[in-house]
Amino acid sequence: MTDTPILAAKPALGRIEFIALMAMLFSIIALAIDAMLPAMPAIAAAFTPADPDRAGLVISSFVFGMGIGTFIVGPLADRFGRKTTILWGLALFMAGGALAANAWSLETLLAARIIMGLGAAAPRVASIALIRDMFSGRQMAQIMSFVMMVFMIVPAAAPAMGAMVIAGYGWRGVFWTFLIFALIAGTWLAIRQPETLPVTARRPLQWSTYLAGVRTVLTTRVALASIFAQTMVFGILFGTLSTVQPLFEKTFDRAATFPAWFALIALFSAGASLTNALLVRRLGMHRVVRMVFLVVLTISAFVAIMTYARLWPAGWYFPGTFLWIVAVFAMAGMTIGNLNAIAMEPLGHIAGLAASVILDVPTVAATAISAPLGLFFDGTPGPLAIGATICIALALCMMPVLRPR
Repeated sequence: MTDTPILAAKPALGRIEFIALMAMLFSIIALAIDAMLPAMPAIAAAFTPADPDRAGLVISSFVFGMGIGTFIVGPLADRFGRKTTILWGLALFMAGGALAANAWSLETLLAARIIMGLGAAAPRVASIALIRDMFSGRQMAQIMSFVMMVFMIVPAAAPAMGAMVIAGYGWRGVFWTFLIFALIAGTWLAIRQPETLPVTARRPLQWSTYLAGVRTVLTTRVALASIFAQTMVFGILFGTLSTVQPLFEKTFDRAATFPAWFALIALFSAGASLTNALLVRRLGMHRVVRMVFLVVLTISAFVAIMTYARLWPAGWYFPGTFLWIVAVFAMAGMTIGNLNAIAMEPLGHIAGLAASVILDVPTVAATAISAPLGLFFDGTPGPLAIGATICIALALCMMPVLRPR
């Protein structure tokens, strides 16, 4: 039987304001990663001039902290409530940001970034649980699509914003920007959004309860199939992210204009999320996901064949590859929210823990796919296109399990 939302009452704030608030909470993660990219050379010059590549640990340390936090936050959200958990997470994120802004060594900066990642896991996980408390099924998928639309726009604007802040206030100023952003989001949440988890529905913090909840998620066929399908999508997405810059630089000689092309890709992805929001209430989550998988599978196989058979017509190699990359990112925008909603539908009674597992397992498992895809890069989109074809085909195998009963 499908769980109904925990609270039948409508949220105190309007639908548009609710979506905007959730999108802002989600965007903290994208902002904390993408706005840092222009600061890498300055951080390297300040702390590791002899080994500038070590500055890249500023990104990976944040992701590491977020990965750990994602497993922890779910049970906390089920015990103390969604709103309280998000607010404490934002406070931890801000504390890490203040430490990073005053870091005196790279080691201190990396420790601060881990703290920021731990804090950022709270809005990432508890926000999904909060949405599930009030919506389910196609309604939840539509809300998630609108949230993802805004979330996908952030990577397009964050590097430019980071560059402007650095130009005026130096690389440390970026972290103060994070604090201001988190403070606005937290204040908005505290004032406008009521708690959605009643005290009577909260679960105790016990190891046996935690293990029982994880077992429930991993033995629910729909949730397990959704996790597998999301792993395939994230694997392709992360693999594309790791190879898209060298592809533009080495294959197509467009290193100078890459930021503009990447921003365009992000905007197309946001448009795909909007399209999904308009379609999912009418067609359903399963039909939209299946349709998108079939389309991108066909395009990926076509790109692989055209690349290795050297059949690209003159002048079509770059446009064809670019459109395919857009399709891959658009697939993420049109499937991840739907797959999350499908998985969460029967797990409303443990929404916090379920969100932790459903988010973290695909993120971690996808690295086993994206890492080889990056290593197989041969200067062409061929290996990535083959990997995408295989992964999408495997994801399609899960569709019979995900079909609504």
